[in-house]
Amino acid sequence: MSEITAAVPTGSTSTDSARTGSTPTGVVIAESATARGRRARIALRAVQVLLALFYAIASALPKLIGHESAAESFERLGWGSAGMYTIGALELAGAIALLIPMLQSVAAMALGALMVGAFIVQTTVFDGQYAATPVILLLPLTLIAWARRRHTADLLRLLRRR
Repeated sequence: MSEITAAVPTGSTSTDSARTGSTPTGVVIAESATARGRRARIALRAVQVLLALFYAIASALPKLIGHESAAESFERLGWGSAGMYTIGALELAGAIALLIPMLQSVAAMALGALMVGAFIVQTTVFDGQYAATPVILLLPLTLIAWARRRHTADLLRLLRRR
């Protein structure tokens, strides 16, 4: 049973209430940690997939195909096409790694480091025009890195065996 139920009044069938996890009126009183934990894991996974799609399609792809807006930005930085392709490749690798269980936390930390760099570049070179974007992206990346930290420990144990 995944939900805690209220006491069943006399005259109703307690087996139906106990089996469905709700009161005879169908109102759920409270949920166990297991149900909340499952929904939290699903929500976190959804955030990871959305971030991976964002980094792969909206961020890395324009850099990797040499879109003129990305090329102009990197020329203004003085990094040229080599910097643009490097950052695009790092973002794509991070997006893919966000979907691999053992690499999720490390990927979130690496993408977070890229976002710190992006924030610094946005505020110093581009006068803060889009500085809020990396800060906003840092929030879910930090959550993922923390929530999936056990995977980092597993990865370290695996690497130490070799």
